Amino acid sequence: MNKQDKKETFLSLESTPKKIIFFLGVILCITNYVTPALALLMGVLIAQFIGHPYSSKNSKASSYLLKTSVIGLGFGLNMTTALQVGKDGFIFTVISIVSILIFGFLLGKLFKVERKTSYLISAGTAICGGSAIAAISPIINAKENQISIALGTVFILNSVALIVFPYFGTTLSLSQTQFGMWCAIAIHDTSSVVGAASTYGDEALTIATTVKLARALWIIPLGFLSSFIFKTKGSKVKIPYFIFLFILAIILSTYVPFIEDYKGIIVEIAKKGLTLTLFLIGCGLNRSLIINAGLKPIIQGVILWGFISIAALWTILHFYD
Repeated sequence: MNKQDKKETFLSLESTPKKIIFFLGVILCITNYVTPALALLMGVLIAQFIGHPYSSKNSKASSYLLKTSVIGLGFGLNMTTALQVGKDGFIFTVISIVSILIFGFLLGKLFKVERKTSYLISAGTAICGGSAIAAISPIINAKENQISIALGTVFILNSVALIVFPYFGTTLSLSQTQFGMWCAIAIHDTSSVVGAASTYGDEALTIATTVKLARALWIIPLGFLSSFIFKTKGSKVKIPYFIFLFILAIILSTYVPFIEDYKGIIVEIAKKGLTLTLFLIGCGLNRSLIINAGLKPIIQGVILWGFISIAALWTILHFYD
């Protein structure tokens, strides 16, 4: 055996404990003993102290798993309920998106955050976190470090939201409707929205998922607006097509009788998939992502998040039962 073969064998053996711990985490996430928040925490601990053995594939795997899980959750919804929830949240969504983008622009100027980084953080806060950042980045020709800083900021705040929102919801005695709406408006990523809402109750989960995915469709007009603001030509807007499959799942669940016997199982599998998604997202929160975020962008992100969280909560307490 030559030196190169010995080196590769050593590296392979060195990564074996990481793989074992990683797959133990995966197995735990599909049991009934791990909540979405605990799954995220487990992932973060692995990222910080052990290391992700499949880090290069993590982003794509968590993205596909999230989309599949969200589509599966659609089988637990009714079309009439979904339409009513979407209608109730429409005006709220428009006002919140516009106000966040304007306030984010002003904060970026105040803290002298680089223009594209500031815009990506604002877009991620306004619509759907990492998905919005991924969709808008190529349109404005953002650089890799600008994208990393925006993603790091949003993912850090997502992790906090998943843990603190259920606590405040219980403390403030929010109803299922109020909590679901609050999650959909004030938490960045769909994964954390659904994770937080699922721990609060099925009705909160229905409302949060429906409003959040309706909100995600605003990526399309924001993409065209971004192209105009940054004067970029020929850039394509990345449409979140999986949302249409989510709508199809709701239609099938409502109007195809034989699915009634299976939708409970489908939804349960989807919830396990979501828990596993949060575990993978946690595994991707390594030190470099946190360090690269920097102080000023995080301050901008925290203030924006605090603004929309408090404003949304005040509105919900006054206008939703």
